[in-house]
Amino acid sequence: MNATTDPTPAKSDDRQTLLVVDDTPDNIDVLGGILRPYYKVKVAINGEKALALAKSATPPDLILLDIMMPGMSGYEVCAELKAHLSTRRIPVIFCTAMGEVEDERKGFDLGCVDYITKPVSAPLVLARVRTHLTLYQTERELERQVAERTAELGDTRLEIIRCLGKAAEFKDDQTGQHVVRMSHFARLLGKACGMTDADADLLMSAAPMHDVGKIGIPDSVLKKPGKFEPEEWAQMQRHVDFGVDILGTHGSELLRLARSIALTHHEKWDGSGYPQGLSGEQIPLAGRIVAIADVFDALTSARPYKPAWPLDKVLALFQEQRGRHFDPRLVDLMIGLVPQFLEVRQRFTDAALP
Repeated sequence: MNATTDPTPAKSDDRQTLLVVDDTPDNIDVLGGILRPYYKVKVAINGEKALALAKSATPPDLILLDIMMPGMSGYEVCAELKAHLSTRRIPVIFCTAMGEVEDERKGFDLGCVDYITKPVSAPLVLARVRTHLTLYQTERELERQVAERTAELGDTRLEIIRCLGKAAEFKDDQTGQHVVRMSHFARLLGKACGMTDADADLLMSAAPMHDVGKIGIPDSVLKKPGKFEPEEWAQMQRHVDFGVDILGTHGSELLRLARSIALTHHEKWDGSGYPQGLSGEQIPLAGRIVAIADVFDALTSARPYKPAWPLDKVLALFQEQRGRHFDPRLVDLMIGLVPQFLEVRQRFTDAALP
C-alpha cells in the first residue's frame, strides 16, 4: 500500500465507523485487517443484524455488504436500507464474488455507490472507502449548511413579522406587548383543541399580524376614547382590508396563515361579525382562536383611554358571548386555560403607561 492510497490514521475517538456485513468469518477478518488501522469497524454476519446496527442510535458512516448470504441476501438488505428515511443515505459498497456485469447493474439499481469484487485488493478497498466517505461527508455538510441557511431565513422572516405586528400595535398599545401575549394565548388554545406542536407554533408566529392593518387607520379614530360615529366605525373596519393588502398572497405557509387570521378574526360565531359575515365553522379555526386571544388580552390590559377589566368581569363577558361572538367550544377551553393565560400576562407585563 502506498501513501496516495492509505488514509491517514485518525485518533480513535474521531474515526469514522464502517459496518462490514459478511456471513464468512475469514472475509470479515480480511476486511477488518485492512480497515481497522484507519476506521472503527462493526461487523454483522447476516442481514438482520446489519439492519439492526444500521438503524441504531449510532449508525455507520458506510457499509461494505456481501451479496450471497443465508436468509436475507445483500440485495434485500440494500433495498431495505434504501427504503427507510433513517438509513437510505448511508453509502453501501457491495463487496462480493459476484462480478458479472448484470450483478453490478442490479446493485447500482438498488442504490449502492460502488462494487468491489473478491478477492479484495487492500489499496483498492481503502481508496474506494475513502472516496465515498469523503463524498458522503461533503454531502452532509452541504445539507447542514442549506438547513442552517434556511433556518436563518425563516428566523429572519419571523422576526420581520413580529416587528411589523408590534409596529401596528404601537398605534394604540404603547408597549407592543399585546401581540406577544395574545400569540401565546393563541398557541395555548391551539394545543388545547388538538393542534400539533408544529401547527400551534405556526399559529403563534402568525397571530401577531392579526391587526397589522391598523397602520392605515388615523390616530384620531384608532385612539378615540368614546363611541365611534358610523363613519368612524366604517373607517375602523377597513383595517382588515389594509392588513390583507399588506400581507398579500405568498407561497409561505406562515404568511398565508397570517393573512387568513387578519381577514377572519373579527368574524363572529353567530354571523354578525365583519368583513364577510361568516358564521360557525365557516370561520377558519385560526381566526376563531385569535378572536378569543385578542379580546382576552385587550380586556385585561390597561390603555391610556381605559382601565383593565377585572378577571371575573372578563370571564362573564366570554360566558355571555359564548355561541354569539365566540366559538362555544373554544370559550370552554379558554376558561380551563385561565391559569396559563395569567402566567403569560405575568411574564409579559406591560411597561408603565403614560
